[in-house]
Amino acid sequence: MLQSATGLARAALLAAGLAAITPAAAGAAPPAGPMGAIHAFVDSFNRGDIASAQAANEPDVRIIDEFAPHEWHGPGSFQAWVGDLGKEAKAKAQTDQKVTIGQVVRQVVDGDTAYVVVRVVYTYREHGKPIIEPAEMAVALRNETSGWKIASWAWAGETPRPAKR
Repeated sequence: MLQSATGLARAALLAAGLAAITPAAAGAAPPAGPMGAIHAFVDSFNRGDIASAQAANEPDVRIIDEFAPHEWHGPGSFQAWVGDLGKEAKAKAQTDQKVTIGQVVRQVVDGDTAYVVVRVVYTYREHGKPIIEPAEMAVALRNETSGWKIASWAWAGETPRPAKR
């Protein structure tokens, strides 16, 4: 997977923060509203579709994630995060990354802004061994003329551990 630019980008997108069993993957229509934007991001991420994953985010999205430099913001922040994620995946020999969206912990919609906390599970292989990392994503969104967009998101993951076979 990491042997081409497309493979590297796919590995980077799949590590996020971010198809698992989502409504789109199960054949159902993705949810509307703020969760629709989150599903669009994660589903695109899982397919390795960088452009669509990026389109679910505002151009200057703020991102907090567990690998260095841990925070990205401003113009080009999404692409910088993707690049750093790819470097991390390559350095740790991570492949087969997938993010599964779980239960919504909290959702607050205040007109054109929203705050969502959702449980996620990140699975991948590291040096060929299956790894699992339960986590939560806290996401702030804005409802723009083109629909809901992710303004910022933070990944809060447990320490990754070997997955049970």
